[in-house]
Amino acid sequence: MIIIAMAETDSLFRAILAAILLPGLAAALYYRLRSHSREKLDRAQEGIPTLISLRLLGLLFWVCLFLWMANPSRFPSTRLALPLEARWFGLGLMAVSFGWISWVFRSLGSNLTDTVVTRQNAYLVTRGPYAWIRHPLYTAVLPMGAAVSLITGNAVFFLITVPVLALLVRRTDKEEAHLLARFPDAYRSYMQRTGRFLPKL
Repeated sequence: MIIIAMAETDSLFRAILAAILLPGLAAALYYRLRSHSREKLDRAQEGIPTLISLRLLGLLFWVCLFLWMANPSRFPSTRLALPLEARWFGLGLMAVSFGWISWVFRSLGSNLTDTVVTRQNAYLVTRGPYAWIRHPLYTAVLPMGAAVSLITGNAVFFLITVPVLALLVRRTDKEEAHLLARFPDAYRSYMQRTGRFLPKL
């Protein structure tokens, strides 16, 4: 009876997760395409180990998620015995995270890239969440990973998220060096009044 109940619960959360993910991914693709240009960005400047590790971990996350959605009984060793309320909380956390990420994308506009290099026509963004935080997109990484682990009842997604966040934190040093070189006085002043991942108190 417990196995049947778990299977029914997983089926419910698979359906809800799919209903949230599909429009979320469509929106992310829209913002990516809107910011796309023919300009070639030198992604190697973030460091080859970081470049490769981030892409592989990102791919691993999505592969694991699609495998779980196809069959939730996968990854039994990392399954979490969570109350139903925790999984519903995960859905709420994901909705908030998606809303935050959408706000970040709208604020970035054509400045959106997947690397540390700025575009030739880049401008310093200080509106939206950037009014308080210099890297608000990275701020959403941990709650998003936690949300997926809660919804799926599986720790594997959080375990992948932790090294992703560590690599992004490390990468921000190079990202900020590029921004300081591009907007020396403006970005230095911006750094003094904002936090890197959380607002300054």
